[in-house]
Formats: sequence, structure tokens, C-alpha cells
Amino acid sequence: MMMIRKVKWVVVVVTFMVLNLSTCSAWFGSSKNKYGGRKSMIFHGDEETMASTSSWVMNLDGSSSIVFPLYGNVYPVGFYNITVNIGQPPRPYFLDVDTGSDLTWLQCDAPCSHCSETPHPLYRPSNDLVPCKDPICASLHQSDDYNCDDPNQCDYELEYADHYSSLGVLVKDVFLLNFTNEIQLKVRMALGCGYDQIFPASSYHPVDGILGLGRGKSSFISQLSSQGLMKNVVGHCLSAQGGGYIFFGNAYHSSQVSWIPMSYINSKHYLAGPGELVFGGKKTGIGNLLAVFDTGSSYTYFNSKAYQALIYWLEKELTGKPIKAAPDDHTVPLCWQGKRSFRSIREVKKYFKPLVLSFASNGRVKTQFEIPPEAYLIISNMGNVCLGILNGSEVGMDELNLIGDISMQDKVMIFDNEKQLIGWAPSDCRHIPRSRDFSI
Repeated sequence: MMMIRKVKWVVVVVTFMVLNLSTCSAWFGSSKNKYGGRKSMIFHGDEETMASTSSWVMNLDGSSSIVFPLYGNVYPVGFYNITVNIGQPPRPYFLDVDTGSDLTWLQCDAPCSHCSETPHPLYRPSNDLVPCKDPICASLHQSDDYNCDDPNQCDYELEYADHYSSLGVLVKDVFLLNFTNEIQLKVRMALGCGYDQIFPASSYHPVDGILGLGRGKSSFISQLSSQGLMKNVVGHCLSAQGGGYIFFGNAYHSSQVSWIPMSYINSKHYLAGPGELVFGGKKTGIGNLLAVFDTGSSYTYFNSKAYQALIYWLEKELTGKPIKAAPDDHTVPLCWQGKRSFRSIREVKKYFKPLVLSFASNGRVKTQFEIPPEAYLIISNMGNVCLGILNGSEVGMDELNLIGDISMQDKVMIFDNEKQLIGWAPSDCRHIPRSRDFSI
């Protein structure tokens, strides 16, 4: 087993994965993968070792794509994950999908000082350490002026908004990836070997690690793009019935996709704005909203002003309706109960109005991100209907707003880092695309 020099100096990166208040229970698909008939090669960025012919590399012209099935749901599981095969020989790991952070990391036997229970044996790191001055290591710093006690090693510390943290070292290892053009690649990329985690009980997920999908150089999609394997585009489709899919690289965009530019204010996250909150087709007077789209959060978070306005409009709308507050239900801060237990959102959606975040684009044109009742409500285990939008100011998000999994359900979400655009379109996320260049 490789012995890693334990950290004396660290990179601290604060990310947007936030508190999931639902009770988590594991829900995973099969970790078995069938690779029969696929051509395979090892790709190292600027050199490749191939099992067939060198012409295959020329076919990887930036129009390739990868699709992974997603497992999980907003409630009660509390997260969505994929299965990724990493290492030599490749072994399966369940990774929590997070567009709100960059670095992909695994709980790691280096040995591990503090690790939570994992679905698979701890990752055994390769002996290929990422040096301190590597551009990927540099991208994790707050500034370009940094020093390392060991120039041959890049240590890191990630701190998430729910007080989860991971301390570790960057290594490079092989990711076994199946492309939609039926090529299988062994791609060497950087990942974190996390040997010291702090995991509050409320934020524990039964996964092996995190798949970082943010805009930074260390993210999964950025590394694939920098090696010339595909376009720097990531997207996902979260099914309200559970599961869905996530894709990387090329996709045909239909005319149904609504597009808004990524905000220039923040280069690390998928940030949009300013936007305006609309309730039931009526303006609330709440504007200048900046919103991060983040799969690392089960729920959506509004800043204090927007949240209080939402509560005001909800209470006004629910006056005289046959539901009342359920203070004994602590699934999330605000729940309502009926005369009998609810079994689905369909039974109660008639009492609630749709929300819209209206974003300005191309001058006067407004692009609408619609949040229907089923995209902001859950049915708790107690049979009550609960609000899946929380007060972000209470968890240290200040004026920022966060669009979590619940509000992105049954939409294809596209984050096009090539064109600096965020797009979405309604979709049945239960059906996973299989073709080489799938359409949305």
C-alpha cells in the first residue's frame, strides 16, 4: 500500500454542496458493467496506448459523449449518484454528483485517519502523485502565490457548506469510460485521495466519494475536455420518480431549450442572474436574484428576502384551503397536513401555485425557469406535504440563491462551458439516451 506524506500544508476550497435534511438511505443500481465488444485504449492526454489502431484517436474530435445512469432521488434518499470504475484494475465506486464543486475525490486508504462507512472497500491510491506546481493543483488555490512543504505532492482540504470536509492529496489514476460511439477509454485524470473526513450525521451519504462537475480545471468534465476527448459540456436529467441520467460532451440541442448566459461574477459555479421571483404569474417585487445550479443539494435555497416573500405568498394562497401547518413534522422547516395522509404531490398540487425565476437575456427578453409545485414540494414519511425550498441565509449563503435537485427534476439541464451558457428543457428523465449523438 502506498504511504502518502500526511498534510502539513493544505489548499482550502469552500464549495456549495449544502445540507440535505432528508433521511438518507442507500439506493443504488447494479455496479456491474458489461464491456463486451468495445475497443479499449489508455489515454494520457498527450500520449495513448491503444488496443486497436491509432486512427481511433482521430475520431475523438470533440464531438464524443458519455452518458451515465443516475440512481437516487430527492426524498428520502437525499442525493443522486453514478457508478464510476477507477484504478488498475478498475473497481466500481459510487460517487455523489455535484455541480457545485470541482474536485472528484474518493475516501482513501492512505491509510485513512477518518472515513465514513462506504459501499465499497476504500480506494487504494496509485503511486502517481500530482506535484505541487501542477496547473490542476494551482487551480485549487485562492491565489497564484502559494508554497508547498513537499514540491512532489499537492495536498488539499475541501470544506462544504454543510460542514462536511475532506483532507487529502491529489493523485492521478485511470478512469474506465464508455463513450456513446462504442469506444472504451482508460483515461488518466487527477482525483483526490481523501484520508481524513469530517462528516456531520446530517450530511452523511453512503457513497465512496464526490464527482466534482464545476467549472474549474480540476473538475471531471474540464479534465476530459482539456485532453481533447470531448466538448466542455455537462448536463443532467433528474427524474422525479428517481434515477435519471447525466451526460458529458456533445448533444444536439433542440429548439425547446431555453438559454441564459453564465454570470461573469463567479467563474467557479454555474451562476445565473440577475433574476426576478414570480409567484402564480404575479410579480413578487423580489429581483436582482443570483442563483447557483447545484446538484450537490437536494433542496433549493432562497436568500432571506426571497424566502420570506415566498412564505408570505404561500400563506396567503393557502388561506381557506383544507390543509394546515404540521409543526410536529421536522422533515424540513415547513410542512402542512391534511385531514388524512397524502400519498403523492398530485393530491395537493392544486392548492399551490407555480413559481418562476425570470432571467433577463438579450436585453428585454425574459427567460423563464419554471418551478411547478412538484418541483418545490415533497411528501414526507409522515404523509404531510413539505416545502423543499429553505432559507439559505440560515446556512450561511447570505444573498446567494441555490437551485437544488428538487427544482431541476424532469428537466434536461445543460451547462455549456464552451459557450458560457446554461440551458434547460422539459423532459422525461426516466429514459436514458443510448445513441452516439443523442438529441435533447
